[in-house]
Amino acid sequence: MKMHPSELYFYHSPGQVIDKQTLAYAHSIANFINQIDVVKERITTTQWNSMLMKLNLRAKDLLNKAHPDYQSKIAGNDWDEESWLNILVRNPHLIKSPIAVLRNKAILCRTPSDILKLN
Repeated sequence: MKMHPSELYFYHSPGQVIDKQTLAYAHSIANFINQIDVVKERITTTQWNSMLMKLNLRAKDLLNKAHPDYQSKIAGNDWDEESWLNILVRNPHLIKSPIAVLRNKAILCRTPSDILKLN
């Protein structure tokens, strides 16, 4: 996916409170925000891998380990990195916080104000 340099890409799950709060902060650092609902829009393993490289994180670092689906389907298994990417593709609702990408920087927004670090 080609990214416009002045556009902030906001990967989130709209139903989450932290996602709504973080989006409000996003408007203070970017005029153009491309909201991507990770539950409705399929993100490929290649796209996830690109984001993970910018975040300097592993796929499993994005997942909410307290979520009941994580506990029942994923916890306790020994997965390789390819499997973790596939878990992200198939279970995007397990992402623990929104991800913001601006230019070549990305951040996992654990708190709403984390997005300001992109500015």
